[in-house]
Order: sequence, then C-alpha cells, then structure tokens
Amino acid sequence: MDLRAQDPISQAGIASQLRTRPEVRIIDRAAAADAADVVVVVVDVVDDGALRLLRQAQRTGTPRGVLVVTQIDEQQLVSAAECGFVGVVRRTEATPERLITVIGAVAKGEGYVPADLLGGLLTQVGRVQGQVLAPRGLNFTGLAAREIEVLRLVAEGYDTADIAVRLAYSERTIKNVLHAVMTRLNLRNRSHAVAYALRQGLI
Repeated sequence: MDLRAQDPISQAGIASQLRTRPEVRIIDRAAAADAADVVVVVVDVVDDGALRLLRQAQRTGTPRGVLVVTQIDEQQLVSAAECGFVGVVRRTEATPERLITVIGAVAKGEGYVPADLLGGLLTQVGRVQGQVLAPRGLNFTGLAAREIEVLRLVAEGYDTADIAVRLAYSERTIKNVLHAVMTRLNLRNRSHAVAYALRQGLI
C-alpha cells in the first residue's frame, strides 16, 4: 500500500501502526508507487487541499483508496468516491485492526463506509436517480431503459429481428442501440455486452 497524509505526524502515526502488521506492506512512493494495490490517505477534513491530495493519489495509477478522516459528510463522501476512495474510516475508529480490515476489503474491490453515512448516501443516490437520471431515461449504469431491455432480450437468445418485433422498433434501431452500447462501454461483441449487463446486475 501507498500511505500519504497532509502532515508528517499523521503519516508517521499510521505508518507505525501498520509497519508491524504482516497483512500489509507500505511501499516507498518514490521507489514504486505504481506497485501499490491500495493508497491510504489521512486528512482532517475533505476540503480543497484534501481533494487535491486525493486526486494526486489517484493520478499515480493506484486503482483504489482508503480515506482516514476526522470529519466527513455525505457530499464529501461522494467527492472522495469520485477520486476512487471507496473505503472511509474515521480517525476515532482507525485502530490497526479496523485499518487492516478496510484496506483488505478495498484491495479485493469491496467498499467500506461508516454506517451513519450510508443511510444519507443511499438517500442521495435515490434522489439523483429519481430527479436527475430517470426523467432522462437513464440510471446509474449510464444505460437507458431501452438499452437494458435490448440487452435482456439478447441474453434470452433473441436475434435482432425478434427483438425489433417484441419492442416495436425497426431492426436498424435495435442494431444502432447495440452498437451504441458496445461503443460507449468498450464491449467487443454481443456476448461481452450480455456478460457486462449480468455483472452489473442489469439483467
């Protein structure tokens, strides 16, 4: 893991807690930052300076991040998530055991958010879906309802002509929908598109 903090005392404190733990290895950023699976950033609050630090950490190529923070609200949580930080631990709860657990979860592609923030975050997600995306025919996957329906029918084995009849569109429209989805999401073919939709829980 790559460890960064806004101040040297926080950096040294977290490093001393984790250096003795066999589950993690702190990587010297100057030597090999790109070898880290997870970056851990320690800040007091998610202000402009902290966001600069999060974006800088994201630019190193480390795919996932854990944020150790004193204070954070739902909007700041969203800002951190936009920078790839899917694990959040409050400093008051940042025991070595909790840090190891969250770092391990994030390294496996999971997330961790304090329970009191999760409810507010889900409320925000619902509001965005209902007020912003749904009126435009979108959802959080970036796929329109029609695109999801076409993918579902492809997954069920229907060919272009059958899908066109079932959805009352022309074959050309169905081909255009599939082409648009595959181009936008960098999918190679129909099978890849169906696999993507299954993984995302869309069908």
